[in-house]
Formats: sequence, C-alpha cells, structure tokens
Amino acid sequence: MLIPSKLSRPVRLQNAITRERLLQRLQTALDYRLVLLHGPAGYGKTTLIAQWAATLPHVGWFSLDDSDNQPERFARYLVAALQHATGGHCVKSESLSQKHQYARLSSLLGQVFAELADWTEPTYLIIDDYHLIDNEEIHEAMRFFLRNQPDNLTLVVISRALPPLGIANLRVREQLLELDNQLLAFNHQEAQQFFCNRLTTPMDEQESATLCDEVEGWATALQLIALSSPDSRSTVHQSARKLSGLNTTYLWEYLAEEVMDRIDAPTRDFLLRCSVLRSMNDSLVAKLTGRQDGLAQLGELERRGLFVQRMDMDGDTIWFRFHPLFASFLQHCCLQQLAAELPELHRRAAAGWQALNIPSEAIHHALAASDALLLREILLQYGWSLFHHGELALLSGCLEALPYDELIQSPNLVLLQAWLAQSQHRYTQVDALLERAKQAMAEHQVRLNDALQGEFNALRAQVALNANQPEEAIHLAREALQQLPPTNFYGRIVATSVIGEVHHYLGQLSSALPMMQRTEQMARRHGTYHYALWALLQQSEILIAQGFLQAAYEVQDKALELVQNQHLEQLPLHEFLLRIRAQVLWSWYRLDEAESCARQGLQVLAGYEQKQQLQCVAMLAKVSLARGDIDNASQHLQRCEVLLHNADYHSDWINNADIPRLLYWQMTGDKQSVRNWLAQAERPDAACNHFLQGQWRNIARAHLILEENDLAAEILQHLNEEARRLNLYSDLNRNLLLCTVLHWQCDERSEAQRTLMEALTLSNRTGFVSHFVIEGEIVAQLLRQLLQLNTLSEMEQHKAQRLLKDINQHHRHKFAHFDEGFVEKLLNHPNVPELIRTSPLTQREWQVLGLIYSGYSNEQIAVELDVAATTIKTHIRNLYQKLGILHRQDAVEQAQKLLKLMGYGV
Repeated sequence: MLIPSKLSRPVRLQNAITRERLLQRLQTALDYRLVLLHGPAGYGKTTLIAQWAATLPHVGWFSLDDSDNQPERFARYLVAALQHATGGHCVKSESLSQKHQYARLSSLLGQVFAELADWTEPTYLIIDDYHLIDNEEIHEAMRFFLRNQPDNLTLVVISRALPPLGIANLRVREQLLELDNQLLAFNHQEAQQFFCNRLTTPMDEQESATLCDEVEGWATALQLIALSSPDSRSTVHQSARKLSGLNTTYLWEYLAEEVMDRIDAPTRDFLLRCSVLRSMNDSLVAKLTGRQDGLAQLGELERRGLFVQRMDMDGDTIWFRFHPLFASFLQHCCLQQLAAELPELHRRAAAGWQALNIPSEAIHHALAASDALLLREILLQYGWSLFHHGELALLSGCLEALPYDELIQSPNLVLLQAWLAQSQHRYTQVDALLERAKQAMAEHQVRLNDALQGEFNALRAQVALNANQPEEAIHLAREALQQLPPTNFYGRIVATSVIGEVHHYLGQLSSALPMMQRTEQMARRHGTYHYALWALLQQSEILIAQGFLQAAYEVQDKALELVQNQHLEQLPLHEFLLRIRAQVLWSWYRLDEAESCARQGLQVLAGYEQKQQLQCVAMLAKVSLARGDIDNASQHLQRCEVLLHNADYHSDWINNADIPRLLYWQMTGDKQSVRNWLAQAERPDAACNHFLQGQWRNIARAHLILEENDLAAEILQHLNEEARRLNLYSDLNRNLLLCTVLHWQCDERSEAQRTLMEALTLSNRTGFVSHFVIEGEIVAQLLRQLLQLNTLSEMEQHKAQRLLKDINQHHRHKFAHFDEGFVEKLLNHPNVPELIRTSPLTQREWQVLGLIYSGYSNEQIAVELDVAATTIKTHIRNLYQKLGILHRQDAVEQAQKLLKLMGYGV
C-alpha cells in the first residue's frame, strides 16, 4: 500500500544542464554522514541530486509529503527506500515497519543497522522535502540515524530550511557536506548554458550574466524568464526585472500573469484539476480530467518546461508530480477558480486511489472533500487492513473525523474504534466506547447480525478479563464462539484465548492448556502471530504452574523461534517471553543466564514507558539475592521503589516486585520495612492461581520474618490445600519451603525435616534450586541432618549435596569459609576452646572444616580445592585428631559452635 512515486527519483528534466562544479563536490559524499542541500524553493536542489544519483548503483529515494509526519508512515517509506537501495537486504526491518512491530523509530533503525552490518556496498539514502517534517519523534530518530549509521551509508537530506538534526555538531566533526542557496545559485556559465538549451536563438554571455545577477542565480526565475517569451529579448529583460529580488514571496502573482494567462484554456483546466493530486499516473489523471490522453498531455507539459517532473520507475506505470513550488501555486488557483468543483475533484481522486489499492491517499482526499460518507466507505473497505498493518494513528484520525451519527450506522467501524483503543492500551476507554455504542445503536435501531454480535462479544470478553471479571469474560467468550462463523478468525482467536486465560485464572490448568494450544494453532494458521506468541507464553506459564518447568522451557524455545521467524523482537510480548524464561533459569540456579534474559528484556523495552521495566528490574534483584550480593540487590530494589512510586500497576506486577523486596528485608533483618509493607498489603479473596498464591505467600513470609508464626501457619495451610486441590505443584514446592522455615522457628525439627523432604522430592519434578538456596542456613542445617540420618534416596542425596554447595556459595560472604582473617580473630577470642588454641589447624585444614560444615562430600571438597581425594582424606584424619572427634557430624557441630562463638546466627 505504498505510493510508488514517493520512492522514485525524478528523471532528468528535458533541457536541464549538467552542473559539473556541484556534481564534483558530491563525488566525496561517501566520506560524510550527511549531505545537506538547503535553500528556498526553486534553487534546483532536487534536480541536482536526481542527476547525481542517476550514476549511482545503490540509492534509495524518499519524497516526503505532509502526511509523512506520522512516525509509522515515515518508517514504512524510509525502510522501503533502504530496501530499494540494498536490493532487499533489510527483510526483517521491512516486516517490522509494515506491521508496526517496534517500540520507537530509533528501535526500528537499530534493527536496520543490524541487518546492514554485512552490507558493504556504498549506499545512499535520499530524503526530499524534509522541511515538511515537524514531528519531534521523527527528528529524534533521524538524529539517532546519523549517530549510528554504517560507514558505507550516507544520508542525503533536501530541505528548504536547516533541519533539527544536530547540524552544528556534524559541521564541527567534519561529517557534513553542505550545499546552501549561495552554492546552489546558478553562476554565469551555468546561466549561459541554461538559456542556450531553452531559447531558440542564442543569448550572448553578457546578457545572460546580467539576467543571472538580477535574479541572484535563482533557477526557477531563470526557467520562468525562458518560459515567458522564448523569442523576445525585450520580454526576457522585462521578466527579469519583475523577478529581481522577488524570490518566492510574490511569485504566485507573477506565475498567474506570465504563465497561466499565456496557457490555452484546455491546458489550464487540465493543470488545475490535476493539482489536487500529490502524484499522478494516467489512470488518476483520467479520473480527474476525463481525458484518456493524460499521459501524453503530462509529457507535453514536461517538454514545455511547465514544472512537471517525471519519476524514475522500475515497473511499467509512469508517474509524474508537479514541482513543489508550482504545485502550491496551482492548488491556490484551483481553490480560487474551481472552488465549487473541488469537493467533487477530491472524490474522484479518492476513487482513483481506491482503484489503485492505496487507501492512505484515498483517505487524504476524502478528508479534503469533507465527505463523511466517502470516508466511511473507505474505512469499511480498508479499515481492518490498516489496523492489522499498524496504521493506528491514521485510523484514529479518521475515526475522530467521522461524525458519530455516521460511525454508528456502521457497527463494524464502532468495533474497529474499540479494538483500536484496546490495541493502544487505552483499556479504560474501551468499555465506555462499547457502552456508548450500545445505547446509540438502540436509539438508531441499528441491529447486529450474529457474526457482528459475536465480534463485539469477543471484545467484551477481553475487556471483562482485563477488569478481573472471569465469569463474565468466559460467558461472553463462549457466546461469541457460538455466534461467529468459521471465517471470522480474529474474533474466534480472541474468544478462544479468553476462555483459556479464564481457566488459567481459576486454576483449571488441565482445561487451560488445550485452549491455549488451540489458540496458538488458529493464530498461526491465519498469520496472527502476536496472538500465537501470546498463546505460547500462556502455555509456558501454565506448565510452570503445573511444575513442568522443562516442558515450559521447551515451549519458550518455540516462542523464541516464532519471534525470530516473524520478526517480533521489538514487541512487549518478547520482553514477557524473556522474563518468564529468566524465571525458569533463576529457579534452576542458572543465574548468569537468568540475568542475561532480564537485561535483554530491558533492551526490548528501551522504546517503551519506563514503568514497563519493573518486572525485569525485580528479576535482576532476585538474581543478586540468589548470589548473596546484597549491595547489588539493594541498587535494583531502589530502582523498583522509584518505578512503583511513579506509576500504577496491576496487582500481579506488584506481587512479583514484592518477592525480592521481602527477601531483601529478611536477609538484612529490616523488620520495620516488613511491618510497613504488611500493613498495606492487599489480601486476595482466593488462592487459585500462581499470582494469588504468590501474594498470600508474600504475606506468610512477612509474618515469618516478624515471628508471627500462628498467622503464617494459617495462611500456609490454606495455600497448600488449594495448591494440592488444583495441582499447582510449583506453588506447593515454594509453600513447603516456607512451611519448613515455619516448623524450624517453632522448634518442630521433625516436622521441618518432613516438609523439607517433601519439598526435595517435589523438586525432582520442578527442578527448583534457588528457592532452597534463598532460604539459607535453615535449609542447609536440615539437609545436613537428613544426610546424616541417611533417610534420602540416592537421587535426593545427590540433590541435597548440590543444594548445600549452592547455599554455601550463596552465603560465602557470611560464613562457611574459615579464611586467614577469620581464623586469626577466632584464635584471639577469649572464649575459644583451649584445644583449638593448643592444637592449631593448618589453613588448609580450616578450609576443609568449613566445607564439611557446608555439606560437601570428600569428592566435592577435592574438586573445590583442586587436590586429590587421598589428600583430602589425610587432611580430614589430621583434622579429627587435632579436634578430638571421630565423625563428620562431630565436625559439623564443632564448626557450628565456633561460628556461634564469633557471632554468626547459624
């Protein structure tokens, strides 16, 4: 749906001269980031660059008009121009631009440059009429372009004014090749050559030089002088005197007197009618003028020098446009002379563009004609196509321009308006729009057929789900599926997805999973890939809730493949995918990979509102806490606090951010912060899904930190009952670990061992590691006891030993390593046992004692210290002799006493 002429350079004008002095300057263009031609209209800027570009193999051309101030439209044409220049090298970027699957223009340009990394040919991107851009987002993106473009790519900008692109900085750094109106003005030699090409009888050098000086080298003025009277010397000088010092300010009066009045009536009428078009071909001209010889007429006007530019095309269709200066003049004349016919001309133009399947131009003319019925017709034909291609700003403007009485007569457009609000995350407006439409359609007696009613119900179901009304959502979604025919795929995908999400919300995981699998299949079949990605993410979360983390990880692999194949990298859903992948990796104690995913998620969100970064930052805090890096965790949590303070969030997001906050307060002993949090914490009505379980578990942890064990016990009992009833095995695994802490604090050691054993057994399904590690020494001591009692299976023994090693790593900053500084302080302590003082261990023996205490086996100690297993046995034998002990458990107890002596709460 791109207009071909906007991506084509003008071909060389008939009788145009070759300006060697300027072309010579342009030979060095590749040495600069930016080539800038700026000056008033009519100084030959576009003609010069078109001549120069004609000799280059890799050129993309983008001619702007005033509708290109929309960033989405600008992006599509910009990438299309680069695609033309590189022979289709930027396929991924093209797909992103067409579907508007990017956060900001700068994000899209970053993808463009990534694709151009292996493109080595000298390449030029030319943007004409940049002065028409006043959108700061576009300016900012183009400044990003200039900072980051590859060395083999040069940007060429043609503008009537200096563009806000950091020109001064580029000048200082010698990265700017600049041609202003003084350089662009014709010199005497060029004026002489120009007149020789245009006039039937030669003009001597002195005369042409005088004319050139009188109009200060203004190319348009020279063209008008030649056009006004090609054979009369006196008329030529008279025209020069009129144009002297005139420039563009009063040019229209001159053009009216010296050009339009000298053209025959049929040609004048032809020009005025065509002036409503921003670009034209033979079919459009025929629509506007009724003439079937339009192509020949345009060619004749071009030959006569009447400011008509032919565009260089790859296909069979020939396109023309008027010189911008002459186009403005013609539009002014048309407004004065054909005012009564102007709406009809715009209607014909709209019909012409509709026939060419280019709705954006058709809409432009419908708006210009102030024809609501025509605008509604175009939207009915193209509205959903524009929606699916990301033309959201254009659609929004059209729907606002359409009177509501006209809008309500077409329920399909009412639905489109509501979906537009939904897709732009204006959730609070969607329900209001639907309610207003319901009342208005009743007043106007507008009836909906079953299919359309089904589409409305699918959207209402989504709205109800957003408003935490699951029963209403599933009722509407099921009703929609009964009403929608198989061909209404979009509504059916939405309704199926809503049903799956409601089952997920209610904890009905065995029903939720197949619904989301069906949603994925439908979305893939119909090319609605963002819904396919959403369905995969839901499947992953359901599998995580069921405790099948490996299966969830494999679903995430499918999602990552979909993201890559369908170029969805810059959608917020990609960040969601990276975040839940980080969650799985964190659970498995693969902390470096989890951190990498969280940071990639932040990169995806770089172009979006900062508030959306909360969950990734919270994950970074969890990674730091699992490493035992309290200082780094503190920095991430400070950022979380700022985000939470500056924006409103869904309760699920707040719950996820609360987890690392509570863990941090637990590790630092900050009970006051816990009390403050608990006083305002939301207490959900249920615990039927992992979000609600998580919030209640946060509350239980807060009570445990405050040693309010009875309150914690009541909550955990209910959570376990719900988790077992609904097969929420991951939540059950987490709950059991908190139950272990609870029993420990209540001095119920046998119950603590029992719940930890159940958690350990369940972790064979979930793969949980970090959840054990984060609870620290309580879990470590119980694991040592279980290993000593020899009650664990072989698999669970191996898991317990691995957990002890990881807990030791996590708490290394706090204990378990008897380094030289610690030993020196210990031996100087007044209450140190005399046996320790009189039979000092070697430094290596102290290290071995610490590792025994931390639960390492002899083989693991050998690996940790990088020595032979026989050497470790020797160290242990010596250690036992010096401490007067016989068994490993004695060594653990001795180490624990020494740590308590030094003030460690173990």
